[in-house]
Amino acid sequence: MQLIVGVDGSDYGLRALEESLERAQELGGGVTVALYTDGQEGLDEIESLVSEELSAYEMDVEIVRLEDQPGSQLIELAEREGFDRIVLPGGRRSPLGKINLSNTIEFVLLNAQTTVTLVR
Repeated sequence: MQLIVGVDGSDYGLRALEESLERAQELGGGVTVALYTDGQEGLDEIESLVSEELSAYEMDVEIVRLEDQPGSQLIELAEREGFDRIVLPGGRRSPLGKINLSNTIEFVLLNAQTTVTLVR
């Protein structure tokens, strides 16, 4: 199974990455990490966090940066490269218990033809 994991630098994003790496190790699949930002952190900071996480795994992982319109770039990359699944952080809960999704996550959920998994 080929996974593409969107990581935005949040704790949820790093958790999605960790769970995807563990799953890929178990099943023998490949992982590509797509770095994007919704404004909180820069891509260099996110890449540093991801590299630190990857050091715990003995896997070849490709890292790509999504600069503008990360949602559409993520979908395009997943379809062009034939990924089996897009994995994204699952959003945060509001005080009323509703899930708040970023614009990027919402765009991917509404437009992707590839299976999308949210990790919370």
